Amino acid sequence: MTDVTDATTARRGPTPDDALRVADSRREPMLAADGTPLKRSLARALRREKLRALMLIAPLLLFILVTFIAPIADMLFRSVENQIVSDTLPRTTRALADWDGQDLPPEDAFAAMAYDLTEAAELKVHTRLGSRLNYEAPGISSLFRKSGRGTGDAGEALGEQFVTLDPAWENPMVWAELMAPPDWLEARAAHYADGGEPEGLPAFKLRDEADTILPETASVYGGFARITQFEDGDDPAEEDPWSPIYLALHRDLAADPPLGDWSGPHADLLAAAAEAAPAMETVPLVQQFEEIDEDWLDPDVWATIKTFSPPYTPGYFLNAVDMQQTPDGVELRPETQRIYVTLFLRTLVMSLAITGTCLLLGYPVAWLLANLPSGRANLLMILVLLPFWTSLLVRTSAWKVLLQQQGVINDTLVWIGLIADDKRLTLINNQTGTIIAMTHILLPFMILPLYSVMKTIPPSYLRAAKSLGATDWTAFWRVYFPQSVPGIGAGSILVFILAIGYYITPELVGGTSGVFISNRIAYHISSSLNWGLAAALGSILLFAVLILYWAYDRMVGIDNVKLGG
Repeated sequence: MTDVTDATTARRGPTPDDALRVADSRREPMLAADGTPLKRSLARALRREKLRALMLIAPLLLFILVTFIAPIADMLFRSVENQIVSDTLPRTTRALADWDGQDLPPEDAFAAMAYDLTEAAELKVHTRLGSRLNYEAPGISSLFRKSGRGTGDAGEALGEQFVTLDPAWENPMVWAELMAPPDWLEARAAHYADGGEPEGLPAFKLRDEADTILPETASVYGGFARITQFEDGDDPAEEDPWSPIYLALHRDLAADPPLGDWSGPHADLLAAAAEAAPAMETVPLVQQFEEIDEDWLDPDVWATIKTFSPPYTPGYFLNAVDMQQTPDGVELRPETQRIYVTLFLRTLVMSLAITGTCLLLGYPVAWLLANLPSGRANLLMILVLLPFWTSLLVRTSAWKVLLQQQGVINDTLVWIGLIADDKRLTLINNQTGTIIAMTHILLPFMILPLYSVMKTIPPSYLRAAKSLGATDWTAFWRVYFPQSVPGIGAGSILVFILAIGYYITPELVGGTSGVFISNRIAYHISSSLNWGLAAALGSILLFAVLILYWAYDRMVGIDNVKLGG
């Protein structure tokens, strides 16, 4: 038998089966044409195919990432982001960490606020901070705007006393030698020796001893030097220090324990100032802030700052459901300010009503399109698509003309005697006007999916049902309608998603009772600039749509949704 097999193999040559048998008998892996194991060669080829497929779809993935995923992620982040408070008032945030929120905070908090607001005013960000906190407590915006100018004078009287004690305290270079390390001073001198300009100075840094012995002074002077150098483009050693720096110096020198050993320059100057500091005339910071604005004596203002000092907050989401975060916890807003839950419910109900109206009006039109002769069907299709050739703003404005009490519809109804002239219908600036106008605008989006599905239903099915004794209604309901359900699902989802996000048409024809939540989102983005609340409202709307989408998939099945075929 072996001789016969060998003879046959010699006559027709080796085959893949022979190679398999040989490899199996030798217990060796099969090899590809290039000598590598076949399994490894196939895996490498498969990886190449996957990589090639990935490169083909990479532009589409990148487009979706940039235009869809990234904006949604940014919206979700903005709805909880609150870093402006802690970034603008870092010292105040730390000073209020252990405050109980009952009485006024300690003097340290007022000093920290003076330092922070001075820097914020120099950077021109104190108004942005005021606008952020104004969302939570109306009136704080004007308080911060006014205080940004006033806190810069804190410590002015102390500065005059330090200069009277020794004029050297007025010399910017003395301050630079006190606060900066020797290597920065040497680098500065070399920079100017080479003909450099202030803009090219090496970055200022604080002396280690200054940060240890004079912590408040070093902190405020460091902010002064940073802003002077990088924002104003000047040399910190040539600019007069801010008045709050003298306030910080006095607080450091009068602190307990007193000033320790100073190993830096101007030790005698600093020692004399430390000896004279307790006797200097001071005005309590609480009184200075009261002179700026009496609202600083309101503990609720400080409590609001503390409540919203964390970098992330649920405050925007709470506001989006008519609640608020207070120092005492989460509370409902006053009844007169609860509007968002009502708007959400109105948006969902009216969007469902618009979807249902579009379905009732669009189903017969789609049936006609699918069953009329091609010539008439094409003419009807042109009429269906005609609204797309007209601007959305023009169509909405036309409805304003038609629906108003002295408009075409009311005039026609009065002319034919259906209504009295003194009882004209109110069809504009309410929910009725919104539903009518949006049904007209979104109707093609219902007709086209229905038509694409109905076109695939063979007319012979209805004829067969009638030939078996079914009535027209039974044939339609038992045979035709179930096959059109995928088109109903596609059209309904499309219309509902478009309706829930519309804001131009409700804004123009909805009045106060016909606007959607999307109108408030647009308002906060373009007018009030409360992007955090707008992002929270948008996120809730997104979650609501996803929940409805999930419910639809569970009840109907998203696989049954078709646009044709």
